[in-house]
Amino acid sequence: MEKRRSRRIQVNFSAERISGDQNHAVFIENLSENGICMITTPSRSGKPFIPGSPVTVKLKLSRDGILDLDCRVIWSHETDPKGPTTSVGLEIIDPPAKYLEFIKTLH
Repeated sequence: MEKRRSRRIQVNFSAERISGDQNHAVFIENLSENGICMITTPSRSGKPFIPGSPVTVKLKLSRDGILDLDCRVIWSHETDPKGPTTSVGLEIIDPPAKYLEFIKTLH
């Protein structure tokens, strides 16, 4: 099993996931300098979150506005095939400096 590069920080943030021209509400369960674990409802299209596929997450920073994070799906796990939520592990592609500064405030 691959070891994480950064320590995860447990949080409970609301955010949005952008898929095409649609926004979907998600919850951020934990995050790090390079990754995010989000909880979301299964896709209405029925398409699973495929490892390697791109996802954009809109994260509201405490007072510095909203930050768009370009991510890549690393893994996904449905709580139950007919269940209400899916956990998705994301890698942040080139985390912006503003995001890295935000992470430092959470330590």
